[in-house]
Amino acid sequence: MMKAKKWNIVLALLLMGTFTVQAQITGKPNFGKIAIIDATIHTVTEGTIQNGVITLDGEKIEYVGTDRSKVGADYTVIDATGKHVFPGFMDSGTSLGLVEVNAVAVTVDNREVGNMNPNMLAFTAFNPHSAAIPVTRVSGVTHVITAPQGGLVSGQAALMDLWGYSPDSMAIDATAGMVLNWPSVQSRGWGPRNPEQAEKRYKEAVRNLDKWLDNARFYEQMMNEFEADPMDKTKPEKDQQLQAMRALVQGETPLIIAVSSEKDILNAIEWSSHEDNSSLNIVFAGVEEGWRVAEKIAEAGIPCLVSTLYTPVRSYDHIHRPYENPAALMKAGVKVAIMTGEVENVRNLPFNAGYAAAYGMGTEEAVKAVTINPAEIFGVSDRLGSLEIGKQANLFISSGDPFEPLSQIEQVFIKGYQIPMDSRHTQLFEEFLDRDATQE
Repeated sequence: MMKAKKWNIVLALLLMGTFTVQAQITGKPNFGKIAIIDATIHTVTEGTIQNGVITLDGEKIEYVGTDRSKVGADYTVIDATGKHVFPGFMDSGTSLGLVEVNAVAVTVDNREVGNMNPNMLAFTAFNPHSAAIPVTRVSGVTHVITAPQGGLVSGQAALMDLWGYSPDSMAIDATAGMVLNWPSVQSRGWGPRNPEQAEKRYKEAVRNLDKWLDNARFYEQMMNEFEADPMDKTKPEKDQQLQAMRALVQGETPLIIAVSSEKDILNAIEWSSHEDNSSLNIVFAGVEEGWRVAEKIAEAGIPCLVSTLYTPVRSYDHIHRPYENPAALMKAGVKVAIMTGEVENVRNLPFNAGYAAAYGMGTEEAVKAVTINPAEIFGVSDRLGSLEIGKQANLFISSGDPFEPLSQIEQVFIKGYQIPMDSRHTQLFEEFLDRDATQE
């Protein structure tokens, strides 16, 4: 009897897996020479073009303007009269592709054991066939930062396109940023609060962090000296963790510091201002109470990755504070990018940006916060973030303002591929729209 039950469970799991795979199957994209005509083109960096023309040749944007003669007979033409064309949106903080079902441990691959994991790459765990990816891209989100979690140093986040068959084909930057979870000075947990223990734990974590970076700087100097003149020196023993940090201490790889409360933000700013850390390219993520210290963040010149769909940190704060936070940071002079911090709800990035737009940021700046701003923060503005000749063809066609819930995303292009507008959600909708049995 027990064996029969076990086999029934195994069979059920196999069937569930089969249905999951079937739900992810989408059509094949169109690719080649494509022209979008008579659209309102929101270039982001070069203004808005009415009745515009944008042509794609393979993976690149070939032309942006109003000259219809640029559209040859060999182009697939898309009439976008009354429609709007925007650069593809970028979510600056997700676990997309690293987590499938949070409640099923074997599908969660966004963290490693241990406290210091600088050599862990989210890129290596990324699942290009995640059911959440098609759901996300049909909302106009064409590329994302997917980041590891856990420990003091979680590992390295990756910047990924949302079309492809392998992590290699989807990676824009496999080492887009090192993730550091800032140690909180506040007491944690449900037990009795002990400020002294919390302070002690915080100082110990910062000492470990400083020691970690000192070792990385020494290792970088040692390796540079050897590489400059390898003939006269013994090759240093390679350290996997320290090797992964070389680009970080050089300032090439951003250090993404996840920090939330006012006091922790101020501590992180003070730490970042130390002379030893002057070479670091620091970015704050989360920053839920950034509005309280926006001027301090601006003075430090630290860009911020923020969301709007969260509960205020303090119970007495106004419910609108999360919506107003991006605008408060922007008005203080902080470069702001919008993120979700989600997996299956990365599709809600336009809603996060829409709240920011409605609560003081304005539509134009909110669009920048999901296009050119994150591209600049992560050093890829020469390839992404705006509609310009020569840039990667990540863009979408919308029926209206993409932050308005009633607007429809009608076509999405990633690396020039015209992506099929179907996903698990659309397939389930079609499945249950007509539930009658077929008749022969």
